[in-house]
Amino acid sequence: MTEDLQIDTHLNKVEKYKQLLSQVKALLADEDDLIAKQANFCAALKYGFDFFWVGFYKVSGDELVLGPFQGPIACTRILKGKGVCGTAWEEENIIIVPDVDLYPGHISCSSLSRSEIVIPVFDLSGNVALILDIDETEVNAFDEIDKKYLELLVRLIF
Repeated sequence: MTEDLQIDTHLNKVEKYKQLLSQVKALLADEDDLIAKQANFCAALKYGFDFFWVGFYKVSGDELVLGPFQGPIACTRILKGKGVCGTAWEEENIIIVPDVDLYPGHISCSSLSRSEIVIPVFDLSGNVALILDIDETEVNAFDEIDKKYLELLVRLIF
C-alpha cells in the first residue's frame, strides 16, 4: 500500500473511522516492526481526525514510557495507576475523560488538553503492552463511537 491516506473530511465520524480502519489495516499488514507500526498508526489518526495529541506509551516494569506520538511534547514516564493512562493500564479498561480538569489525579502534559480517551493495547498473550492516548483541546470530544472504533484499530498493532 502506498503510504498515503484518503479520508473524506466531509464524512461523519463513523464513516471516517470506517475509511481509516481499512486503510490502517492495509498500512500495518506487512510491517513487523512494532515502533514503525505505532508511528504510522499515530500519523494516520492525527491526519484522519486532526486530534491535538495521539501517542503510545509502552509498558516497562511498573511504569509507562513514552513511545511514538504526533503532537506537542509529552510526559515521558507515568507510573501504573497514576493519571488517566496509568489507571487505564491498571484497570485494563478504556477510559473516556470528558473534561480533564474534573478527573481526579489527571496528569497534565499540556494545558491545552481538555478531554482525552485512553485505550489499553493487548499483546498476543493478553497482557497490556501499550497504552494509546488521544487528547483534544475541547471538552466532550470523545464518545462511544470513538471507543468502538479505536478499540478495533488498536487490535491491528499486534
